[in-house]
Amino acid sequence: MPRPAALAAAALPPLLLAGVGLTHPLVLTPETAPWWRDLHVIGLVAFPLLALGPWVVVRGRGWLLEGTVVVLGLVYACFYTALDVLAGIGGGHETVVLGPGPWVSALFGIADRLVVPGVYAYLAAAVVGGITAVIVTPGPRRAVAVVGTVLVVGGAYSFLTSHIYYPVGVLTTVVLAVGWTALAAVVPPVARSVRSTPRRRQPVPT
Repeated sequence: MPRPAALAAAALPPLLLAGVGLTHPLVLTPETAPWWRDLHVIGLVAFPLLALGPWVVVRGRGWLLEGTVVVLGLVYACFYTALDVLAGIGGGHETVVLGPGPWVSALFGIADRLVVPGVYAYLAAAVVGGITAVIVTPGPRRAVAVVGTVLVVGGAYSFLTSHIYYPVGVLTTVVLAVGWTALAAVVPPVARSVRSTPRRRQPVPT
């Protein structure tokens, strides 16, 4: 993956979520319900893309390491999407159609339980990605990798409870954007072995 593409994959998903979070209603009411529902439709795409950050850092550094981060990212994406669909789209839509009622708290209750494996999987991916970056980054750039690791692990820890609510959730996603971008910028590219193609034998003149 070219460096500009890696930087974009690390920075853009959390920045998009930060922008959406600035408009996230703090309370679900009949007045805020339409946007509450619709912004979580955006989240169906944006939230899973957060898993690109750790993958960008570890890609190509061994099947076990990369596979671990991919599996953690998949767990995060699946279980966080459950929160997005149930509490976000479902809760918002039911409030639009039926108004406030016990079904909203019931949706929030199951969503809050289902999201737990997802946010912890993302925290684990941040730890794995950050430690990998510190180990593989040589020289003075390692200090940047250390700072980036502190940011992504701290951001992932905050993400356990902050969602994207303003102000903590928005700040959390901005911190993740800065941290993953810093790590993607300093990790050295993985050397690829190039297989030499055998030269075609020239016909022997007779």
